[in-house]
Amino acid sequence: MSRLTDLLARTKAKDAQLGADLEREFKALSSRLPFGLNFERHSPEAVELPLRPIRKGDKVRVLPERGATKKGDQRLWQVKAIHKAKKVADLELLGAAKVETQTVALDDLVVVAEFRDTIYPGLAGR
Repeated sequence: MSRLTDLLARTKAKDAQLGADLEREFKALSSRLPFGLNFERHSPEAVELPLRPIRKGDKVRVLPERGATKKGDQRLWQVKAIHKAKKVADLELLGAAKVETQTVALDDLVVVAEFRDTIYPGLAGR
């Protein structure tokens, strides 16, 4: 998803009419055929790493409720603490103007790596 379409989606969530108006204008401009090399700035891609154990400091997403068909929360959270006895993690929302925290079961989290994040591969034996 391009940065502009992401911003349009966020605008629609806050003000549906303004978002629809901006999207209509964007579609009219983007329907024109460009000439030469044209680059579109994209927001960083992210990949989920479902088999990776969750550790303090990881970026994670909260998975949707089991059996749900909706996409779920796509915001990125950072693990601030893990309580192994209760099998929960304390999370803080990344990139938010206002600090938002929550406590979630470890089974409901998946580790996420963004485009420029380092991933250290390892061998898994059977």
